[in-house]
Amino acid sequence: MADDAPMIVVGLGNPGPQYAGNRHNIGFLVADELADRVGGRFKAHKSGAEVVEGRLGGQRVVLVKPRSFMNLSGGPVVGAARFYKAAADRLVVVHDELDLPFGAVRLKLGGGENGHNGLRSITKSIGTRDYYRVRFGIGRPPGRMDPADFVLRDFSAVERKELAFEIDTCADAVAALVEQGIEAAQNTFHAN
Repeated sequence: MADDAPMIVVGLGNPGPQYAGNRHNIGFLVADELADRVGGRFKAHKSGAEVVEGRLGGQRVVLVKPRSFMNLSGGPVVGAARFYKAAADRLVVVHDELDLPFGAVRLKLGGGENGHNGLRSITKSIGTRDYYRVRFGIGRPPGRMDPADFVLRDFSAVERKELAFEIDTCADAVAALVEQGIEAAQNTFHAN
């Protein structure tokens, strides 16, 4: 890894307008908020992703939204990381998390994929689980609904009323991780 390599912040989601409001696309929504903060617009990149280069709190970052479907995210993510000469310890992945209540934000380094196909694809492609994750809680599906169906549904009307605030909080958590490191970010956002 180059010492001056940027942090690669990946927002996970599925491409296309039919998925835009889905719970599974929370990573894209947070990446869009971060792009607004750095004053950039996503542009197509040869890695198979859309990227924005900028600074968060003085730290160089590259925001990445894979143009592939969620379960094939690893290729574009590893392509962007290689292009910017960033090792796994410079990778932050923002994704939906079924095992957290709606809006809860948790940060961690490494761990399992917990059935998340986007994480599984990234882990397989980069060859390690040792990358940062910013997990955005979407809650469990109601009744006996299949989790795969639940994540591909839009946020409920009640959730949408709070969504902009929750996205802003998640973007704050990403910025804290990039600027201050994982422990400081966890101390701030795990208290909520």
